[in-house]
Amino acid sequence: MAPALRYLGGACARARGGFSGALAWGWGPAPGAPWPLGRGGRRASTSSFDVVIVGGGIVGLASARALILRHPALSIGVLEKEKDLAVHQTGHNSGVIHSGIYYKPESLKARLCVQGAALIYEYCNQKGISYKQCGKLIVAVEQEEIPRLQALYERGLQNGVRGLRLIQPEDIKKKEPYCRGLMAIDCPYTGIVDYRQVALSFAQDFQEAGGSVLTNFEVKEIETAKESPSRSKDGVTYPIVIRNTKGEEVRCQYVVTCAGLYSDRISELSGCNPDPRIVPFRGDYLVLKPEKRYLVKGNIYPVPDSRFPFLGVHFTPRMDGSIWLGPNAVLALKREGYRPFDFSARDVMDVIIKSGLIKLVFQNFSYGVNEMYKALFLSATVKHLQKFIPEITVSDIRSRWARRTLHQQLQ
Repeated sequence: MAPALRYLGGACARARGGFSGALAWGWGPAPGAPWPLGRGGRRASTSSFDVVIVGGGIVGLASARALILRHPALSIGVLEKEKDLAVHQTGHNSGVIHSGIYYKPESLKARLCVQGAALIYEYCNQKGISYKQCGKLIVAVEQEEIPRLQALYERGLQNGVRGLRLIQPEDIKKKEPYCRGLMAIDCPYTGIVDYRQVALSFAQDFQEAGGSVLTNFEVKEIETAKESPSRSKDGVTYPIVIRNTKGEEVRCQYVVTCAGLYSDRISELSGCNPDPRIVPFRGDYLVLKPEKRYLVKGNIYPVPDSRFPFLGVHFTPRMDGSIWLGPNAVLALKREGYRPFDFSARDVMDVIIKSGLIKLVFQNFSYGVNEMYKALFLSATVKHLQKFIPEITVSDIRSRWARRTLHQQLQ
């Protein structure tokens, strides 16, 4: 197997074996602007890189940016299957900058979330990217939730989350006048941002430092090139060949895969074990009518139930001023299917045959049934939201669905 950089924001990448055809290269746009195609980057006239990163989402672009800033002598390329960057999970999430309260103390997730929140605010300030540090309340509405809320508060303190405090009903009203609750955790350091804008800024930094982006390059094969009779220099220096669905190829020495919902398949292509398998879930959001936005000032979350792998339905302000309500969590029938009836036979068969779906279903059966019910009946979701803000009614919902997110469960 060829050498690799492993687990840098995605699946490990080991490869098994030259470049033909012209490829489209992308210049970095201003943050938030459309991604124009053209020729750019330090090695635009060649097909060989020291490092290739598969995946042009925020993880791939952050990894590319970090590598080239730390190792400016390296030639680095990013491969993205779509015509634009950051259009899947990066462009379909709620945009919350989490403070790090939920994760197990001393875990890598806890440390990275707390450090990452500080770094994202610092980066946005440096680049002039808009964000709102609007805070978050995690609200207990039932007496039985209070011990879990207090335990979550202690966990947040252990994780070093800034500014946490337990507040009573009168202080809840000061923060969120229309929210009812028995007790809440006030997380003032939580914020919101447009993560696609952040990702495109990462891409701009990367290209300004000499990196190159190839869009419309859907990876189909990763292999080690067979030694050519001429024993060409490229064959020795850049032994790994990455081939796309059009038959075009690039060479490199190392591969880093950051393929999101396709990380297991790209891992398998690169010679690694595809486990754990990806099981895609879709989250659907409701949108509050503009005239009702006054009901919500910041993020309002329920107390999570540790038995289930989701945070529950919540209130999420957006950078455009809209208020999202949700999401639910339903099994998606396509890995990048953002609509209820999007379907891929291959994706469905992979979930049924290759993943641990049956185990997941049995572990979370009651939760899953409830999520399906809420997905089918708007009134069921609104009834849940009324536990926190009683004034909300079905007629206050502007549209049945907001943008749909996809998140992955590893099984």
